Amino acid sequence: MAKKRHNQADTNVMATNRKARHDYFIEQTYEAGIALTGTEIKSVRNRRLNLKDGFVAVRAGEAYLMNVHINEYTEGNQFNHDPLRRRKLLLHKQELKRLATAVQTKGVTVVPLKVYLKHNFAKVLIGVAKGKHVYDKRETLKKRDQERQIERVMKHY
Repeated sequence: MAKKRHNQADTNVMATNRKARHDYFIEQTYEAGIALTGTEIKSVRNRRLNLKDGFVAVRAGEAYLMNVHINEYTEGNQFNHDPLRRRKLLLHKQELKRLATAVQTKGVTVVPLKVYLKHNFAKVLIGVAKGKHVYDKRETLKKRDQERQIERVMKHY
């Protein structure tokens, strides 16, 4: 009998940055690996991280995940990690070049969107983002509210 394939995409997501899609227009996304220490990956698997204020900095041809808070592992000892240390992102050279050129343009930043496990490796989905103005945010909220109302009406039919 064949094994059932169920969608593990939702169960493997460790953290999402919901504020990023509210504050930015996401133009392009990349999947990157994260260089983590032993206690960091254990904390990530326990879903003890926060992407809210995180961003990606490109320096000297390498990309780093900055300001992402990964809690200290509770069973860790003196070898525990610093919760706010910068973490190297593992990307292809072509992707690094594209990110570096994108960041140089005014008003563009790179933000982490979600962290998930893929084949037991921690991956981060990063997005090249352009900041939204206040009126853009209001427009997004109006659209979402209208879609909810349409769904509610259609549900009864």
